[in-house]
Parts: sequence; structure tokens; C-alpha cells
Amino acid sequence: MRLASETTPEALVRVRGMTKSYGRLIALRDVSFTIRSGEILGLIGPNGAGKTTLFECLSEVQPADSGTVSFGDSTGAQRLRSSALFYVPDSISPWPQQSVKWAIEFALGFFGGRSELYSEIVRDLGLEPLMRMRVGTLSKGQRKRLLLTIGLLSPQAIVVIDEPFEGLDLRQSRELEATLRKHVVQGRTLFVSIHQIADAARVCDRFVLLSSGSVAAEGTMEELTAFASSRLGHSPSTDFEEIFLALT
Repeated sequence: MRLASETTPEALVRVRGMTKSYGRLIALRDVSFTIRSGEILGLIGPNGAGKTTLFECLSEVQPADSGTVSFGDSTGAQRLRSSALFYVPDSISPWPQQSVKWAIEFALGFFGGRSELYSEIVRDLGLEPLMRMRVGTLSKGQRKRLLLTIGLLSPQAIVVIDEPFEGLDLRQSRELEATLRKHVVQGRTLFVSIHQIADAARVCDRFVLLSSGSVAAEGTMEELTAFASSRLGHSPSTDFEEIFLALT
């Protein structure tokens, strides 16, 4: 169920009817949602719900079987989609033999990134002590911060991030929350997948709840609470985990 208006002028991206199968396994089933300007939209669901598949189809890392992605009034062709979206995948190690500094500067030049933000983002994500280290020697959390740096330096208005908090400790997670919010305030739009519901409740403005490859609900916390109330026949706990369970 979609609670927000589909015709809102704030919508940057509209996904309609996205479906993806691997043989008999249906990974995504008729997925539809919107991404609005200047928000952190959270894609919430357990492992195996289809979050990474959705991101890869949205970013055209792999093709969807059906469905449309539109930007304003235009259907998202490859050229338009790549100019609007930058995808930060989880658990990859780009250029493992190169230094962190080399990787950031190469990505900055290759993608035509926001060089004026270089020092600020490196500092915000705590990469200064790691700049001479080889990418292949980084821990999972250090590699995650490198990927996030590359994503936030990208020129695209919308950054799609798969599991931004994976591998980060509590302090790093809180610092990342502040960094993500700062970039939204500065005009970026973020679409992030999160399986830790407590993290999602703190950082996201709206949510797409994904369950077994289908969208169970979309909306703000208040909208999802109202939807859960109508389904249950009584007011649920304001705990986001309880709301998620009620809707999925």
C-alpha cells in the first residue's frame, strides 16, 4: 500500500511495476515507489527480501524483467539514469592494489565528482589516517567508509547506497548519520537499504518496506503507523520494529 501521493511534484524518480526473476525464483514482484527530492528514503527489509536486487535493477547493474523508471516525465534510459543516480554497492573492494588516496582521486576524476567536497568528506568519514593504505588491506568498516566517500563525491543528485552502516561501530554509525543528513541539507537525495530497523528509524525521512520481493508499504513513520493501526484495528506500539512486523 502506498500512502504518499504518486503525483507529488517533489517526486524525482518513479518506479512502476519492477519485476525480476531468476528462473522460478521471483526476486522482485511488481515493485512501485517514488523517490522525493531532498530526502533520505529507506529501503527496509530482512536479508533476502530483494533489497540488493532492487538497487541493481534500479541502477541497471542488471536488467529488470519488466517495469519502468521515470525521472519527472521522462522514462529512464541508460544515459539519463546514469546521470541521475550513483550506486554504492555493498561488500566490494575496488582497485585492491591501490592506495585509498589513489582510489578516491581516481573515482573523483573518472566520474567528474565534486572536488570541492574532497577534504570535507574525507575528514567526516575518518579516512585521513588510511590514505596510504592499500584498499585490499582495509577492514570491512574501513572499506565501507571508502565506498561512501566515493559515493558522496559523485556528481549525481541521487545516491543509492546498499547497507551504509554495515561494518561500522556505534560511534562511526552515528557520525555517518550526521554526514548523510548534512549532504541532504546541502541538496542531495539518498536512497539507502538498511536491515537494522533501529538505524533506519533514526536516519530516514520516509520508508519503503520490502517483504519477499514486494512493497508492503511506503510512507513516513506517521503514515506507516496510521496504516498499521487500520490493519490491526488498534494503535500499535510506536516502536518501528512493531510497525514493520504489523505491515509485513
